[in-house]
Amino acid sequence: MSRFLDELERVRGLPVLIGVALVLLNFVVRVVAYLLMPDGQPVGFLLFLFTEGNLLLHLGIVLGLLGILIGDIL
Repeated sequence: MSRFLDELERVRGLPVLIGVALVLLNFVVRVVAYLLMPDGQPVGFLLFLFTEGNLLLHLGIVLGLLGILIGDIL
């Protein structure tokens, strides 16, 4: 854990940047799904998590907030 924190100290903004990338990727996935999938078509559970469940959006926000908190501590 100490080694991980030492590496993270050199690149404090990396978790925040990864979080932003996940949020943008969520937007791209939603747009592509909207354009390719017809309305009313049943979707599988995994596709539901990425489209209606906004899995990448939630992961990105949590990772970004944790990155801000950890960056302040280091």
